[in-house]
Amino acid sequence: MPSPTFHSLFSMKSLFLPLLPLQIRYFQLFHSHPLNPKIIAYQCPQLRLKPSQTSCSRSYATMPSKGPVLPAAEGRSLCGEIHVIIGPMFAGKTTALLRRIQLAVDSGRRVAIIKSDKDNRYGLDSVVSHDGAKMPCFAVPELSVLRSKMGDEDYNMLDVIGIDEAQFFEDLYDFCHIAADHDGKTVIVAGLDGDYLRRKFGSVLDIIPLADSVTKLNSRCELCGRPAFFTLRKSDQTETELIGGADVYMPVCRRHYISGQAVIESTRFILEAKKIEPYSEAAPLSNF
Repeated sequence: MPSPTFHSLFSMKSLFLPLLPLQIRYFQLFHSHPLNPKIIAYQCPQLRLKPSQTSCSRSYATMPSKGPVLPAAEGRSLCGEIHVIIGPMFAGKTTALLRRIQLAVDSGRRVAIIKSDKDNRYGLDSVVSHDGAKMPCFAVPELSVLRSKMGDEDYNMLDVIGIDEAQFFEDLYDFCHIAADHDGKTVIVAGLDGDYLRRKFGSVLDIIPLADSVTKLNSRCELCGRPAFFTLRKSDQTETELIGGADVYMPVCRRHYISGQAVIESTRFILEAKKIEPYSEAAPLSNF
C-alpha cells in the first residue's frame, strides 16, 4: 500500500490543480502496481526536461542514464508498449516526446531517439523542439535500418525508442509492431496526424490500433488565441511534404482554418490567372 503521507499530499494537490492525463495515469499505476517502482517512475509526469543535458556518452545516439542502468531483461517486460503523441504543428509534440525520453533516462532505462533524415532544420544529429530543448538522435531514411545502424547488441539492450516527425516514415507501422510485440521495446511516437489539407499524413494514424495510449495535443491559434487543432500553410505550394517552420506554417482554430484556406485558394487562383494571361501594364485589377 502507498504511504499515507504520499497519498495525502497527492490528494491535497488534486484539490487545487486539475489532474492532467498523465497524472491520472500515474495515480492509477501507483495503485495498480504498488510494488513496481519502475513502472511508476516511467509514468511520473513531474519531471521537467532540462535542455542543457544533451551530452551523449557513446558514439551513437543513445542517451546516458543518471541512475543505475537496469539490465535489459529486468528493465522491460516481455511485451513492449506503444505511445502516440499527435497534433498540429507548434503543439509541443517534440517537447512531450523529449520529456518522456528524459524521464526514461532518469529511471535508468536505455533509450534511443530517431528522426527522418529529411528534416535537417536543426541538423541531423539532434532532435530539437521549437522551444529549444535538444537531444542527440539517429537520422535515418527509414526505421528498419536502426538495428543495422546500431548493431544487434546495442539494439537488444534498448528499452525505449523515441520517434520524432513520425509522419515521414513509410515503415512506421511495421517497425512499431515488431519493436513492441516481438522485441519488447517501449516505443514513443510523435508526429502530425494530418497535413495542411486536414487529410491523413503518412502512417501515424495507422498505428493507433497498436497503441497503448494516444495523446492529442493542441496549439494556440495565431489569429485569435483559441485552441488550435489544425495547421495552415501560408505558401502556395501544394506538395504534401514541405518541411518548414513558422515561415511556412501556423496553427489555427477551425474558423480561421476555413477562412484562411479560402484566402489562400483565392490567392492561388489569382497567381495562376496571372501566369496564363499575357502581361499588360495597363491591365485593370478588376480583371483578377
